[in-house]
Amino acid sequence: MPDINYIGVALAGLAGWLVGAVWYGVLGRPWMAAAGITPPDGRRQMLMGPMVLALVALLVMALMLAGLVGHMGAPTVMNGVISGALVWLGFVITTIAVNNAFQGRKPMLTVIDGGHWLAVLVVEGIVLGLIG
Repeated sequence: MPDINYIGVALAGLAGWLVGAVWYGVLGRPWMAAAGITPPDGRRQMLMGPMVLALVALLVMALMLAGLVGHMGAPTVMNGVISGALVWLGFVITTIAVNNAFQGRKPMLTVIDGGHWLAVLVVEGIVLGLIG
């Protein structure tokens, strides 16, 4: 098992969480429209519980990504970006697309959420590549 820099993992998870805050801060209205959420319901979505859950999930994601990057050799930004992008392509966007299709969701929801997770994984990969 590769050595994991837990400070790097924590910073990568936090960076991923901040990407989400900016992403949905900018795309919040189109996301609500695609998800079929009315603005009053949208405010309920911003409860502390889901925000804490998102942070914990992103820390776990960063830890797993650190393990993958570590198996590629010395952590580099390139290894981090490639690992993040391949995880997104192979596992994340495929899952989102299938779930949204079966749930009859608008394609724009897949675009917005899928773009978010690509950005998160690439940013986490960059942080892990820089910090190790």
